[in-house]
Amino acid sequence: MSKNVIYIGLGNLIKDGGIILAVGDIIVGIDIGTSKVCTVLGEVNNFEQIEIICSTSYKCNGLKKCKIIDEDDISLSISKTIKEAEEYTDFKISSAYATIPGIYVTIVQNSIVKEVKDKFAGIAQKDLQNAIMQVKDIEIPEDKVLIDIVINKIMLDNGETTKDPIGSFASSFTVDAQVILADKDYVRKLNSIFKKACLDLDGIIPVALAERNLVLDKNELQDDVMVLDVGAGNTDIGVFEGEKFIYTNTIPLGGDSITHDIELVLNISNEEAEKLKRQYGLALKSFIDNNNEICLNTCKDISKNKTIKSSELIEIIEARIEEIFSLVNREITNTGIRSKINNVILTGQGITNINKSDVAGKIVLNIPVKISTGRAVSTIKPEFRTSYALVRYIAARPFAKTVSSKIDSNSKENFFKIALARIKEFFYS
Repeated sequence: MSKNVIYIGLGNLIKDGGIILAVGDIIVGIDIGTSKVCTVLGEVNNFEQIEIICSTSYKCNGLKKCKIIDEDDISLSISKTIKEAEEYTDFKISSAYATIPGIYVTIVQNSIVKEVKDKFAGIAQKDLQNAIMQVKDIEIPEDKVLIDIVINKIMLDNGETTKDPIGSFASSFTVDAQVILADKDYVRKLNSIFKKACLDLDGIIPVALAERNLVLDKNELQDDVMVLDVGAGNTDIGVFEGEKFIYTNTIPLGGDSITHDIELVLNISNEEAEKLKRQYGLALKSFIDNNNEICLNTCKDISKNKTIKSSELIEIIEARIEEIFSLVNREITNTGIRSKINNVILTGQGITNINKSDVAGKIVLNIPVKISTGRAVSTIKPEFRTSYALVRYIAARPFAKTVSSKIDSNSKENFFKIALARIKEFFYS
């Protein structure tokens, strides 16, 4: 568990156009990965920063190839991280937000025009609330459920675009938004997992959407980009046209796939395969400087002290990385969004520690690729970046009544609020 208090500024994510901040809210974010569950507790302070109170993680084997295969295992891992956080903070945690892989997410673009009730008094809070309720009023398929609404643009009838229309004088205004739907069965399982862990589910956010404001720099936030988060077992795809969230999906391959290939091909232990991947991690054979020999310590062949050339190892890594990028390329080509992407941003523990992975991506995708240089990325331990990004996304949420998780302090003085609103109020109702 991380015991250092870290302050990360939110910059223009929170304070813009008079939007009410989530100051004082305690937000619990949980990321369920293929190798571990990571939990972050953050508080929004008066200096427009997130104070990371604590971060905890615990191994998890209940999610494989994007599928929940063991609810009890995931629930136990969540419980372990929550218990450790409670012991450290002296809190009683009763709810949290969670991430969801892009493969279970459907994005519906919707735009509505809202007439202002009293154009001489300016746009009122009620006008905006009614507009948001109206924008989410779409026909939802039986196997889907609403999990989020992302407002990317509000335009007044004079053509002016604003982040916060309250008080502006207009006869009408237009709201452009993405209505985020999720697979109902996955959400049902997630609710069941949280219930077993004695937690309420505050909200569910797609991985790519949560990470956007963390992994992109200021210029990239306005660009048409694809975010690729290569984790241990999955690669999450998120495509954005400026602020508009247009596509997400998940490929069930990641860093562990590379390790597994090395283990199988060289017939060595998983531990040694992981060590070799980290030590000699290179995505392209053409960049080898010294094709030195590697002695395999756990080789199960007849010759126990087998020696290979580093080029043989790099060839295995290169093949799997090429496959990951090829599958991504196929996805964005088949869905017709490839031409909308100007740049690709790589993040995730599964690939960013492999040298020249960005060059390999550019070769396969034929689109400029770079490793994320988002301002806050380097300040957060890699394993906690997604759960922290989730907390950061929730903290910056405009127009919400409350974003706080349900937290109670066990100390004599209760400095923290207990959330009044659960998932329904999360949708501005």
